[in-house]
Amino acid sequence: MKYDFDKAVDRLGTFSMKLDCLPKNAPKDALSLWVADMDFPCAEPVIRALHERVDRLIFGYTIYDSEACKQAVIGWFKRRYDYEIAPEELFYSPGIVPAIGFLLNMLSEEDDGIVIQRPVYYPFTNKILGNGRKVVNNALIYEGGTYRMDYEDLEAKLADPANKGLILCSPHNPVGRVWKEEELNRVVDLCKKYGKWIISDEIHCDLTRAGVAHIPLLKLRPDYKDRIVQCSAPSKTFNLAGMQMSNVIIPNPEYRAAWRHETSDKFSIELPTTLGLTAMMAAYNEGEEWLEQVKAYIDGNFRFARDFIGREMPKAKVVEAEGTYLLWVDLNAYCPDAEDLENLMCGRAKVALDEGYIFGEEGVGFERLNLACTRATLTECLMRMKKALEG
Repeated sequence: MKYDFDKAVDRLGTFSMKLDCLPKNAPKDALSLWVADMDFPCAEPVIRALHERVDRLIFGYTIYDSEACKQAVIGWFKRRYDYEIAPEELFYSPGIVPAIGFLLNMLSEEDDGIVIQRPVYYPFTNKILGNGRKVVNNALIYEGGTYRMDYEDLEAKLADPANKGLILCSPHNPVGRVWKEEELNRVVDLCKKYGKWIISDEIHCDLTRAGVAHIPLLKLRPDYKDRIVQCSAPSKTFNLAGMQMSNVIIPNPEYRAAWRHETSDKFSIELPTTLGLTAMMAAYNEGEEWLEQVKAYIDGNFRFARDFIGREMPKAKVVEAEGTYLLWVDLNAYCPDAEDLENLMCGRAKVALDEGYIFGEEGVGFERLNLACTRATLTECLMRMKKALEG
C-alpha cells in the first residue's frame, strides 16, 4: 500500500513525551522536534496485528523466548543484512538504555572507566554515572563538516587498565555517521589488542540514507564475538518506542548467564508486554514496505532541510547524516553560547529541539532536529529558526 506521510496525526491527549514533556525553557506552544520518535502512523500490518490481538480479550503474561518471536528477529537480520543470529543468543530488554545499565553492572565494577565518543547520545553518560562508573571521553574529530574517530586517543584510553570497555554508537547519534568497515575494524582491533569489551548500540541500524549500508558489528567481527554485545530494537525503525521492546544479542555463554542473573534473578526483567511483542513481530515480519517508504520520505526531508538551511541560514553548517532521522546543525557562527542559543530557539523561535550541549561539550553551538515529521512541520520549524537567527 502507499502510505501518506504528509498527513498530520493528532497526538494530543495520548500522553506523548514528545508533546507533554518539552525540554526545559520550551513554552507549551513550542513546535516539538526533539525526542527521537516519529510523527508518522505505524505500518498497517502492525495496526492490524494489534487490533487482532486486542480482540483476543486477554492480556496475560507473555513470553519472549518462543520460536515465533525469535524467528521474527532472526528473519529480519537475515533478510536485511545477511546476518544469521543464533536463537540462544537473543534476549529481551524493555529498552536499549536499560540494557546498557544491566550490561555495565555485568561487565564492570564501580569506579571503572567506560569509553564513549562524544558528542553522543546522552543516556550513555547518565547510565555510566548512575551506576557508579567513570566516563572516559574519546571525542570525535569534527572537520570538513563531518566527524571521524580519533584512533590515537582511543588507543590511549583503551590501553589504560582502569578502563574496561567501549560503548559504540553505530549508526552514531547525533552526528549521523554510519561507520564504514575499515573504521569498525580499527575499533575492534584496538579493543582486541587490549582485551576490552564492546557494547554496540545499533538502534538506528535500519534508518540509513539511500545507498548507505549499515554493518552489524557481530557480522563483521565474529572472531571477537565473545567480547561484543549488540543491541537493536524495532522502536526507531517502526516508531514503536512506547512498546518497550528491544533485542540484545549475546554470543558469549558466560555473558548470557550473567545477563540472566542481572535481569531475571535480580529484577525479573524477562517478559515483554503483550502488545509490544505483537507489534514487534508484525513489524519485522510484514513491515518492510512501510520502512522503505518512510526512509524515502525522511531522505526527502533531509534534502529539503539541507537546501533550506544553505539558502536561508547561510552561516549554519549542516552535518551530512548517513543514518538516523536526526539532523545535526552547527549554529556556532550565529550563536556560540549554549545558554543564549537555547533561549533563542525556545524563547524567540518557539521550537523545542535537543540542544547540542546535552551530548557533551563538543555539542555546544549545535542543535539536533528530528526530521521524522511532516514536511509542513519541518518547514514551519525551519522558518521559525530563520526568523530567530535573523534577529
